[in-house]
Amino acid sequence: MKQSVKIMPCLDMQNGRVVKGVHFVDIRDAGDPVACARAYCAAGADELALLDITATVEGRDTMLDVVRRVADVITVPFTVGGGIRDVATAEAVLKAGADKVSTSSAAFRNPEVIAEMVKEFGAERVTVAIDVDQNPALPSGYEVYIDGGRTATGVDAIEWSRRVDGYGVGCILPTSKAGDGAKTGHELSLIRQMVAAVSAPVVASGGAGELSHFLDAVEAGATILLAASVFHFGIITIPELKEYLKAHGVKVG
Repeated sequence: MKQSVKIMPCLDMQNGRVVKGVHFVDIRDAGDPVACARAYCAAGADELALLDITATVEGRDTMLDVVRRVADVITVPFTVGGGIRDVATAEAVLKAGADKVSTSSAAFRNPEVIAEMVKEFGAERVTVAIDVDQNPALPSGYEVYIDGGRTATGVDAIEWSRRVDGYGVGCILPTSKAGDGAKTGHELSLIRQMVAAVSAPVVASGGAGELSHFLDAVEAGATILLAASVFHFGIITIPELKEYLKAHGVKVG
């Protein structure tokens, strides 16, 4: 039996609606967040993520009213990211009903924010998300991007994940810009390298298009399987994915 994994649908939010893009662009509507969240809980999701994808770029906080409405209907742990730049904004999101917060660009620009959040809320409530794209000039072959994948940093993604891990965070969530929404499979080399480099659980995010892609991610060491497009548009259902993984010796839930 392989390690136990959790299935985490992700609600990417823009203007109060669930949306999904490809490579962080070409955004299309995928529904109402409350309806989506309720349906995913009913389908057997183990966790849920909500990401306000333009909050950082637009310089505003996460939509707390949406967080509250989603929190009211769900029955699983709930991670919220986007626009969370300090302890105060994180606290507001947690008070609105989130179980965990995810920070990315703010954490990169001011890593002390990570330590402050871990101290204030506990490691298990803090996730650091890392958007990456391929860059063969860097040691790992992957570069950190910030501002919703818009800004290259020149920093090696695995080196940054080690630093993040040093703050004792509860989870690290790398998303491949190349894989995002492409349905061509996860960036397995990225997952393997990150799992080897850190002690925190690593999420597989960006690229799932068929059942085998999720199994590949588990075999690469991911313990949380995040996806959006395949769930939003009915390509794969959560019960179907769970049955597939169980049939391949993976404990789910």
